[in-house]
Amino acid sequence: MIIKQNRGRQWLDWQRRMVTGAHYIGVSVCLLLLIVLVFGDMGLPRYFSMREQVQQLGIDLQELQRTTRTLREGIDGLEHDPAKVERLAREQLGYVRKGETVYQLIPSSPQERPRP
Repeated sequence: MIIKQNRGRQWLDWQRRMVTGAHYIGVSVCLLLLIVLVFGDMGLPRYFSMREQVQQLGIDLQELQRTTRTLREGIDGLEHDPAKVERLAREQLGYVRKGETVYQLIPSSPQERPRP
């Protein structure tokens, strides 16, 4: 059997002061961490703004993916549909087939119109 010697009243008072001091230090560190979390450079306001930015970037990404899909469908249509290529060549570049006659109508300006 081991018998511990009583350390005395001074030892108990010193031990209580150390535990109390450790509690104060712990609470102070927790408050400091809370202040840094809320008001620091990477605090809650920055977190919320970054979260909002991520949501906006997700929306932009979906829109770009939709645009990419549409453009790819257009490319596939041009690669596999000669009629579409011909229609675009006629509309945008003014191409005509051999033997076709082209009529170009030029509107007259209001100054050149004869008065009735």
